[in-house]
Amino acid sequence: MSARGDFLALIAERVLVKDGAYGTMVQDRGLTPEDYAGTLPLEAEQRGNNDLLNLTQPEIVTQIARGFAAAGAALIATNTFNANAISQADYGAEHLVAEMNEEAARLVRAVADAAQGRRFVAGAVGPTNKTLSLSPDVDNPAYREVTFERMVEVYEEQVAALARGGVDFILIETIFDTLNAKAAIMATLNVEARIGRELPMMLSMTLTDLSGRNLSGHTVEAFLAMVAHADPITVGLNCSFGAEALRPHLKSLAARAPFPVMAYPNAGLPNDLGAYDEAAEDTARQVREWIGEGLVNVVGGCCGTTPAHIAAIAREAEGAAPRAIPDSDPAMLLAGLEPMRLAS
Repeated sequence: MSARGDFLALIAERVLVKDGAYGTMVQDRGLTPEDYAGTLPLEAEQRGNNDLLNLTQPEIVTQIARGFAAAGAALIATNTFNANAISQADYGAEHLVAEMNEEAARLVRAVADAAQGRRFVAGAVGPTNKTLSLSPDVDNPAYREVTFERMVEVYEEQVAALARGGVDFILIETIFDTLNAKAAIMATLNVEARIGRELPMMLSMTLTDLSGRNLSGHTVEAFLAMVAHADPITVGLNCSFGAEALRPHLKSLAARAPFPVMAYPNAGLPNDLGAYDEAAEDTARQVREWIGEGLVNVVGGCCGTTPAHIAAIAREAEGAAPRAIPDSDPAMLLAGLEPMRLAS
């Protein structure tokens, strides 16, 4: 059976668990700029370039992935959130993008294949540090730092390398700009056609205000309308304000999405130093409410979540019934910033 078939069969039986945050685990190691750069001849300081660790410190990436697998994660993402040419340009490492994605996928693929039970690998694709929907120049609202066509090219390079490394799915996550996500979707479809292999997509929106919108202004219902054509294997929410604040918006999405829903919150809100203080049991208790209300098919953790958080969430998910997926709405669903349903 294909990865899609295996995945859908499992989530029909139980709530699956996703991993937690690579960034949190890397920060705890206190790496130096030299640790990040390794022996690579890079001129810019590489401190904070977590994606580069796939090449310079692969044992660290492997250890983190193993920790999440041991905690109960059936879905393990690659350490590639910023492994794209736009984000890597800040470090002068854009020429390494293909290599770092392919190696990241191979590292996690090896961990998943060695673990007991069926595990899946999701190639993590972040939003980049540019936005297609908004101008960074308040005096010129028409200005954009990057074109849609360029964004598609950037994503194609990343997705193709992740596919070569052996990922099961493409996880387009932390979507703050829905148009950026549309570029990533197009890139994935282009790569699929080129390699002759299905790359099921996981799409995950992040909210930037408590009213339930992302930075480009879309509600979760409008977001769903704008990405449903991609036939995602999951759609959902991540990052944002923690599990409690996400709950009403997750409930709205879960009521409408004709796809499995995946949600993975931050461990609460960061403190004044940017760290996350929410204990594993507190995060898991809030996630338990999501599971109890039948809102999720896959659940995990984002910023601030460690293997301890994932293990606590896995305990809550054990034996729990997954969300029942509703039938697709036959009406035409359109969207600007808000959804518009046109019944026949």
